[in-house]
Amino acid sequence: MAALKIGKVNWQSKLNKAAHHTSDYSSTEVILRRGQPFSISLNLKTTVQSWDNFTFIASTGPSPSQQTKAIFTLSEEGASGWSATQEPGEPRCLNVAILSPADAVIGRYKLKLQVLAGNKVSSKVLGQFVLLFNPWCPDDDVYMADEKERQEYVLNDSGIIFQGLEKDIQQEAWNYGQFEEDILDISLAILDRSLNHREDPAVDVSNRNSPVYVSRVISAMVNSNDEKGVVEGKWSGKYRSGTNPLRWSGSVTILRKWYRARYRPVRYGQCWVFAGVTCTVLRCLGIPTRVITNFNSAHDKNLNLSVDKYIDMSGNTLHLSEDSVWNFHVWNESWFVRRDLGSFYDGWQVLDATPQEKSKGIYQCGPASTRAIKEGDVNLDYDSPFVFAAVNADCVTWIRYSKKRKERIYSNTRKIGKFISTKAVGTNSRVDVTANYKYPEGSLKERQVYKKALKLLGVRRPGKRTKIPRPRRGFSRAQPAQTPSISGKLLLDASPVIGQDILLTLTLRNLISDFQTIKVKLKASAILYTRKPKAEILQLHRSIKLGSEEVKEISFKILYSQYKNSLMDDRKILVTAVCQIKQGASLLIEKDIVLQDPFLTIKVLGPAVVHRPVNVEVTFTNPLSDVVTDCVLRAEGSGLLKEQLRIHVERMAPMETSTVQFEIIPYRRGTRQLQVDLVCTHFSDIKGFVMLDVAPAQ
Repeated sequence: MAALKIGKVNWQSKLNKAAHHTSDYSSTEVILRRGQPFSISLNLKTTVQSWDNFTFIASTGPSPSQQTKAIFTLSEEGASGWSATQEPGEPRCLNVAILSPADAVIGRYKLKLQVLAGNKVSSKVLGQFVLLFNPWCPDDDVYMADEKERQEYVLNDSGIIFQGLEKDIQQEAWNYGQFEEDILDISLAILDRSLNHREDPAVDVSNRNSPVYVSRVISAMVNSNDEKGVVEGKWSGKYRSGTNPLRWSGSVTILRKWYRARYRPVRYGQCWVFAGVTCTVLRCLGIPTRVITNFNSAHDKNLNLSVDKYIDMSGNTLHLSEDSVWNFHVWNESWFVRRDLGSFYDGWQVLDATPQEKSKGIYQCGPASTRAIKEGDVNLDYDSPFVFAAVNADCVTWIRYSKKRKERIYSNTRKIGKFISTKAVGTNSRVDVTANYKYPEGSLKERQVYKKALKLLGVRRPGKRTKIPRPRRGFSRAQPAQTPSISGKLLLDASPVIGQDILLTLTLRNLISDFQTIKVKLKASAILYTRKPKAEILQLHRSIKLGSEEVKEISFKILYSQYKNSLMDDRKILVTAVCQIKQGASLLIEKDIVLQDPFLTIKVLGPAVVHRPVNVEVTFTNPLSDVVTDCVLRAEGSGLLKEQLRIHVERMAPMETSTVQFEIIPYRRGTRQLQVDLVCTHFSDIKGFVMLDVAPAQ
């Protein structure tokens, strides 16, 4: 038999991409999903007497092993679970359907054909392909049964990340862009840059069949703390040597910047940036993933399920504890089977790439099963105690009068882990998933789970919950050791807008029939979303006299001139009022304020059609009573703009409204998200987005 000669190899790209749901990837590579057959056609230049001598070899990784090298023939399935089946075709044309197992290693493969002719073996490399996880395959660990959920959590390349406060939840658009040019290459490069890969490439690659393993590696690699990963975190100081985390609108620019700079970490990120990038990479690799926001999120450093905060008599924060409560914290959930834990723990798994605490020696977190968190199974892998504390810890505030004397003035068992949120399937509305993480606050089951977690964590003291009475249903007011004889609240007179004065009213009520004098120490500070104070804005001291059961309102304002030079880019202010009574318990009242940006309006001036130009008009207003210069309008959106668009806005008069027009040429059909961001050194970014339905080309 003459040596086999193969002419053209047809990878049936269009057919395979459609069948494998990979048509959206902006790549000329063959991109496939495991556990599903794909077709190739070989044009043969010689006549074949028998197909039994045909052997295929699919291999991945730098040193292919039993787990990463599959050998199989047309006549029988290989030991690896790969198989090839001949399909009908023209003479001298071999049509083959190749099936990878549903637990195959993911990554870039080389496919080779070996043919035995007599005693001679001839071989030919047929080409390369990329194999991904397959949520459409019932035997894959990432299988997701609902098609609408697959469209959202695997194929949607834009989304919403919720931020703000529990009582003022705000939407921020994010461009995931997992199908954009280079993003698949970058996602695979992230795996290859990990510590695991550098320590033992063969073992690392052979473990890439597991979504548990791959997702954990990604949670470590998206931050730069150990492995020169993608994003460097920063929560204090200036951002002159990088980009302010609030200025990012998506993952594509960040990932390309890391890749093009030869893997130098991108400066800077905070929790929503880490979560946005993680979502992009995991969706790109085929793991269903979503972004989760936990409001009033605890960072319980010592894992005793109690977050202690200390203040002095003026309301200043004392840094006596490493515990903290963030206004919000953002992480990810990915959907897959937990063969390591048992089927009860299958489903959504928490991953957190924000570098907060080390796990097994490096900054990584998860996957932690949400079922394990809800049931208090904090002994299970990975990092479930940290996530449990983030949504369940008690919050205790102390006034420290001296080294020897302190007073517990606030304890709340219900403050932590509120309105846990994610974007809805198919719309931009908010879905509350708190019930996935814990039983109803105050219920018998919730208390049992809390006690179970304390026991598993080895916290000998039974926590603050036994020392402080749990609030009765419907009451969330502070529970001090001694109940104060006054109550109070801080209210905004109007929705606060940047550039304007902030008007507040402190209302105090005497709860007893005796006359009382209250010393009020009121303080306003600019804070980060982590609630860490950065600059003092205002201090007021008042003495208030209250008659029997009398109510008094004290109005005050924070002038724009007072806060304009102190306000951080987060646009957050914390107002605290420490109310002291000569005889009796003190009262702490707190109010978180987020200043609203002026609206930015976006109009698409015509129908959006693939490969047809359409103009976009953006209108925005300078919110300040000062002239502002050197602003930049930025726009981005997957399927709409291949690179971020930047337009300079040289000057805006006080309170001036400006209009800018630019052109986009959509290159992908379907629902698309266009984000616009006005960046200026004089005030924090003004952001907006619009959803477009892009019609296919006529």
